[in-house]
Amino acid sequence: MKVVCVPVIDRPECAVALNTAFELSQSLDAAVMGYHLRAHRESAVNLPEAVSEMVNGDENNPSDSENNQQSAEKLFARLADMHGYVFKKKASAAPVALWQAKTGSPDKLFSIIGPVTDMIVVSRPKKGGKVARKFMLSALLNSAKPVMILPQKPTKTVGKKICIAWNQSPEAARAVAAAMPLIKQADQVTIMSNGTQNRLGPKVKHLKQYLTMHGINANHIKLKSKKDATALVKAYKESESDLLVMGAYSKSRLRQVIFGGVTEHMLFSADIPVFMLHS
Repeated sequence: MKVVCVPVIDRPECAVALNTAFELSQSLDAAVMGYHLRAHRESAVNLPEAVSEMVNGDENNPSDSENNQQSAEKLFARLADMHGYVFKKKASAAPVALWQAKTGSPDKLFSIIGPVTDMIVVSRPKKGGKVARKFMLSALLNSAKPVMILPQKPTKTVGKKICIAWNQSPEAARAVAAAMPLIKQADQVTIMSNGTQNRLGPKVKHLKQYLTMHGINANHIKLKSKKDATALVKAYKESESDLLVMGAYSKSRLRQVIFGGVTEHMLFSADIPVFMLHS
């Protein structure tokens, strides 16, 4: 894991995401790429009006958009310096803080940039936060890479005590593989499963075997609840974990939105750091 991407605007929750990204990247000897998104006329029609206003300012006022970009760049440069990173606008070998300003929509940004990064770090949206919601979902659904979703306010640590939500699905297995650089650094690893393991796919014992061969000793918490999401959050907190690793949308997103699901709950209701992968 050598390239960590963070969409940047000059807001407090973005500073939280950047701080976490730099701290994790330091331990991984990784680069941090900061992206500020500006709309052009063609892409602006694809963005909700509120997104265009909040990300880019008044599109009829170019200086407003330029000021937003400059403020975002200053925030990124300041936090890069605070964490001992060299600020650059041209790619070089990691670790480096690479600044980029792009035009277009979040969907296009993450479809192009996402596949050539190793992890994306975003803030969880506030209730009614259309901008953060758009960026979060675009990163998750269009990048084909893992996304770390963080609370609005800073947590004491992220990634020291990792909890894995295991449901025998390919999505969960791919999330674990993607998170392995972080899992190897963790002081504590806990596997959580809920109910019987009667579906086709690796059981917890197979996951523990896989982790053991990577030099990782994991505990197992077995849950018995009809409500997967709330049971997982409760066990996560009881284990004093600070990052949840899970697959995203093992059922279709439309079905989860309509009927509810673990992914939707973790994205919009559980105020904890989550590492997700949807592919």
